[in-house]
Amino acid sequence: MRGLQEHTASTNTRQMHRRDFFKTTTALGVSAGATLLSPRTAASAEGAAERRPNVILIFSDDQGSLDLNCYGSADLYTPHLDALAASGTRFTQFYAASSICSPSRAALLTGRYPQRAGVPGNVGRRKLGMSPAQVTIAELLRDAGYGTGIFGKCHLGTTPECGPLAQGFDELFGHKCGCIDNYSHFYYWSGPPHHDPWRNDREHWEDGVHFSDLIVREATRFLETSADRPFFLYLPFNIPHYPLQAQDEFRRMYEELQEPRRAYAALMSTLDAKVGEILAKADELGLRDNTLVIFLSDQGHSTEERTNFGGGNAGPYRGPKFSLLEGGIRVPCVASFPGRIPAGEVRDHFATSLGWFPTIAALCGVELPEGKIDGKSIVPLLESAAATTPQDVFHWQLGDQWAVREGDWKLVVNGRDTKQGTRLEGNDRIFLSNMAVAVTEMDNLAGAHPDVIDRLRRLHEKWMATVTEQ
Repeated sequence: MRGLQEHTASTNTRQMHRRDFFKTTTALGVSAGATLLSPRTAASAEGAAERRPNVILIFSDDQGSLDLNCYGSADLYTPHLDALAASGTRFTQFYAASSICSPSRAALLTGRYPQRAGVPGNVGRRKLGMSPAQVTIAELLRDAGYGTGIFGKCHLGTTPECGPLAQGFDELFGHKCGCIDNYSHFYYWSGPPHHDPWRNDREHWEDGVHFSDLIVREATRFLETSADRPFFLYLPFNIPHYPLQAQDEFRRMYEELQEPRRAYAALMSTLDAKVGEILAKADELGLRDNTLVIFLSDQGHSTEERTNFGGGNAGPYRGPKFSLLEGGIRVPCVASFPGRIPAGEVRDHFATSLGWFPTIAALCGVELPEGKIDGKSIVPLLESAAATTPQDVFHWQLGDQWAVREGDWKLVVNGRDTKQGTRLEGNDRIFLSNMAVAVTEMDNLAGAHPDVIDRLRRLHEKWMATVTEQ
C-alpha cells in the first residue's frame, strides 16, 4: 500500500536516536526542525488568490499539557510538530472545553459549549450522540464549496444519524467509539468486544496494520484528490490514548526511560511521525502556502490503569484527564498559515478550543450560521501579540465537577486530583486560584476572597440556566 511504502521510505530520518536529535537541534536552534518537513513547491502560490484557504485540523488524544519538545518536554523526539510550531504561533494558555473525549470533540466542531452541543459527557455504544441539528465546521465549509473528510477517531455517536456523514463530512475513515486496539482494530474496554473501523457507511477490515498508518494513507489520498477545490481535512488521531502501542522504531528510541513515561513517549513520537508524513505530502503537492494547519489536544494526559497510571507530562499543572484542574484542560495548541499567522511566535493569552469555529470561518471568508456560537474568533490574537483575549469568562461542567475562569481568577468545585480516582477534599472542594500569581493550583485562595467566590458562583449559576438554549 502506498501509505505504508511512504512510511518505510521515511524511517531513516525518524530512526535518528533521540540523543543525536537533541545534539543537532541544540547546535542549530529551533528553526532546524522546520527543515524536517518537505520543501514547499513554487506552485503553492498559484491559485491562492482565486480560492479560499484549505484547513487541516489535527486533534490528538490524551496528550499531556507540555508533551512536545517545543513545550519543554526535553525527553521527547517530536521534530515535525516542533517544526509546525516554528512555522506558526504556539499557545501556552490554551484550553479544551472538557477534560474527556466526546464533549471536547463536540465543542471543537461546533464552537459551542458541550452542554449546548448536546454532548455533556462521553458517548458510548448505547448512548445517542451529537444531534444532526448541530452545525459543525464541516457543514459550514461544505456549504461553501469545500471538500470535507474525517480520518481517525470520531466518538460522537455510533448510529448513522449521529455519524460524520450526517454532520457535513463527505468522507469517513475511522472508528466511532472511544478507542481501539491499534492492530486488531477491536474495541475491548466494555461489553462484548467489537470491530469498529468504518469507511463511510461500511465496516472496514484491515487487521494487522497500525491504525495511525491507515490514517496517514487515507489523509494523503484525500490531499492528492483535492486539487480542484478547497478542503477541510479533520484528523482526530486516536493516540497517545491507550492502548499504548507504539511502533517498534519509536519504542527503541526510549529504551532508557522508565515506565510509565517510556511507552507514552514512544506513542507521542509515533504521532509526531504520522503528522510529519501528512504535512510532507501537503508540501509535495504545493498546498501549504494556502493552508491553515491547526494542532491541539482534546484534553490532558490520562492516569488511568489502562495507561500505566500516567506517562504524560503536565509540568506544574495539577490534575489529569477527567479533571477540571489545569492539567486536565490546558492543552498544547499551534497554528500555522504562511503569510497570515506570524512564524516562530508565542501567545500566553487565554484562548479555548471553541474559538476555532469562528476563527476558521473568518479566515475562510464564510459567514457564521444562525444560532448561538459560544466561541470567539482569535484571528486578532493569531495575527498580533498586542491583541487581547477575546473571551474573558469561560465555564466548564463535568458531572458534579465545575469550574469558571474570569480574567486571572479560576474557581474549581469538586475537582478531581492527579491520582486516578481521587478528589479534592475538605475546604479544597471549593478551590480558588489566581493564574497570574500561581498556575499550580496548590494554594487555595478561597478563604481570603469570599467576594470572588460569590461572584464566580453566581456567574456559573446564570450560565447553567441558559447554556442549553440553542
